[in-house]
Amino acid sequence: MKKFSVKKDFIKETFKSFNDLNVLIIGDVMIDSYMWGKVSRISPEAPVPIVAVEKKERRLGGAANVALNIQAMGANPILCSVIGIDYEGQIFLDLLKQQKLSQKGILKSRTRITTNKTRVIGNNHQMIRVDEEDDHDVTQSESDQLLQLITFILQHDKIDVIIFEDYNKGLITPKLIHKVVDLAKKRSIPIAVDPKKRNFNSYKGVTMFKPNLKELKEGLKIDFNPDNIKELAKVASGFRVRQKINTLLITLSEHGIYTNSRSVKELIPAHIRKIADVSGAGDTVISVAALCLAMELHPVLTASLANLAGGLVCEQVGVSPVNKEQLLEEALDLDFVK
Repeated sequence: MKKFSVKKDFIKETFKSFNDLNVLIIGDVMIDSYMWGKVSRISPEAPVPIVAVEKKERRLGGAANVALNIQAMGANPILCSVIGIDYEGQIFLDLLKQQKLSQKGILKSRTRITTNKTRVIGNNHQMIRVDEEDDHDVTQSESDQLLQLITFILQHDKIDVIIFEDYNKGLITPKLIHKVVDLAKKRSIPIAVDPKKRNFNSYKGVTMFKPNLKELKEGLKIDFNPDNIKELAKVASGFRVRQKINTLLITLSEHGIYTNSRSVKELIPAHIRKIADVSGAGDTVISVAALCLAMELHPVLTASLANLAGGLVCEQVGVSPVNKEQLLEEALDLDFVK
C-alpha cells in the first residue's frame, strides 16, 4: 500500500459521484423480521431463555438489503427477484414502497413462498433465528420471465454495474448467470458477485467475485491456512485465472479483506471495532465494492472502502444499511488518503 495514495478531495468527489450511478441487483430477496425483548428468566418447560417481546419489526433483507445499501450510498438500485403471492410477499412490496424502491424487477410466483427470517433478540443478543423459505430452483418459466425483465431493464435504463446477490434460495441458476454475463459483456457493464456454494463455480468471466473465507473453502473444496499470505495468494490467483475473473475480493472477518487481481495483491487489515452483529455485513461490502467497480477505482481503494463499510454495519444490532457520512468520515482518515 506504500505506493498508493489519493487526495481527500478525490474521495469526496467519488462519494458525490456515487449519486449518479444505477445498479441492477439480481438475487434472492427476503423479509428480515425481528422480535426484540428482555430476558430475565429461564423457561420451566425447557432449559431455554424466555424473551419478553417489547417490539416487533420487519425489514428488507437478502438482495433487498443490498438495494438499501446502494440507496444509502446515494445511488439508484433496481432490484430483480421473485416473491410469493402471499401475505409476506405483500409486506415485502409495502416495504419497497416505504423505502421508495422500484418494484419493476419483482416477479410474483405461484409456486413458492416469500422468504422470511425471524430473529428473536433478547438483551441485544440474537437468541434464535427461524427461517420460512423455499430453496428449490425457480421453474424454467419463472427463470425465463426473470431474464425477460432483466433484458428489458438493460435495454431501457442506463445500468452502470450489475450485482449478483446469491443466497442459495433458487432464484439464480447457472443458465441465468451465463445469459446475464453475455448481456453485460455486450454492453460493457461490469458484474460484481456475492456468491454462495451452489453456483460458486458458475460465475465465469465476471468482473469482481467476493466470497468470504468459508465460502471460498467450500466452493473450492479445499482447506488452507489463510494466515499464510503466500498460500492465500496462490489459491486466490489460481481460482481467479481459471474463472476468468478480473478481481477477487475475499472477506476475512477480523483479519480484514484481501484483494487479488492481475496487478494488485494486497491484504487490508480490519479496523478495531465493537462488534454487535455481523448480519448483513457481506451485503454492505458487495454494495460499496460494486459502486467502486462502476467508478473504476483502484483495487486498494475499493477494498479499503468496502472493508470500512462492512465493519461499520457490524456495530449495529440487526441488519442495517451503511451510513454514507460516517463511511466518508472514516475514509478520509485512511493511511493512504493525503
